[in-house]
Amino acid sequence: MTNIPYRVFCVGEAMAELVLGDESAPPAIGFAGDTMNTAVYLKRLQGENVDLSYVTVVGNDTLSDRLLNRFDAESINTANITRSKDRLIGLYSITTDASGERTFNYWRDRSAARTLFQLGSELDFSALSGADMVYLSAISLAILPPNVRTAFLNELDRLRREANLTVAFDSNYRSILWESKAEAQRIVAAAWKITDIALPSIDDEQMLFDDADEVAVVKRLMEYGVSRGALKRGERGPLSLNVELNSTQREMDSIQGSPIQVVDTTAAGDSFNAGYLSAVLGDADEQAALQAGHACSVRVIGHRGAIIPLSVWN
Repeated sequence: MTNIPYRVFCVGEAMAELVLGDESAPPAIGFAGDTMNTAVYLKRLQGENVDLSYVTVVGNDTLSDRLLNRFDAESINTANITRSKDRLIGLYSITTDASGERTFNYWRDRSAARTLFQLGSELDFSALSGADMVYLSAISLAILPPNVRTAFLNELDRLRREANLTVAFDSNYRSILWESKAEAQRIVAAAWKITDIALPSIDDEQMLFDDADEVAVVKRLMEYGVSRGALKRGERGPLSLNVELNSTQREMDSIQGSPIQVVDTTAAGDSFNAGYLSAVLGDADEQAALQAGHACSVRVIGHRGAIIPLSVWN
């Protein structure tokens, strides 16, 4: 890492999280969201080595106040979070079955985050100024109006060329957020073409692009110009997308230790991204980065909810 602290900006939507347990227990309220989850875990792993900012829009309501307090508690910079006068943060509920698989319901159609980068009738990307790395997901793009998401990608491309920005991207595909599958394909493909560190999941890629198998997924990503990052493959473990490595080096060595009981798979991929990026920022080799991503993910899925409480983490 050449700059200390390195400036990482995570862009997206942070929501109120309503965790529904069995009917005898009251719901628990927290805060989460795919890029927020990654931001929290990356900051915990990197500490003072990273100046981590979250970029979004929230409301002026009590839940938004508590969300900002949560960011403060995690030592995440909130200077690039703006507040809407007439919109609130989004909300989702989550139920988890005995095997740790999740069911979600969302209330986010008019969330404040959907106005990100919009200043009246003008577009304003000044919130990205000063970033060394921008981390975003396909959800970050899907929630924006079509003209804004296209302009956002163009701005990231400009900053890569003119300001040496590193772009890290995860193609979290949620079909309900997109106008059409074709639009999602177009935008996600455009995002891959300007990505420096790719963090896709094989399920998302196959669902969106109808790839027949892993070989087809990797081939398509390489055609976009992806040459660094990791393909998340669930129980099979991650596969390095670093084209300079041989096939053996691209597979993660097995981790020795006790079996992990899966309590909740929420944020499994988001936490992998945090562990992997933390290792990359620490100049770790590819095997170490894959191991770090896997270890962070395994730790998170052993707890309920997207974000492990600080008291438990420490």
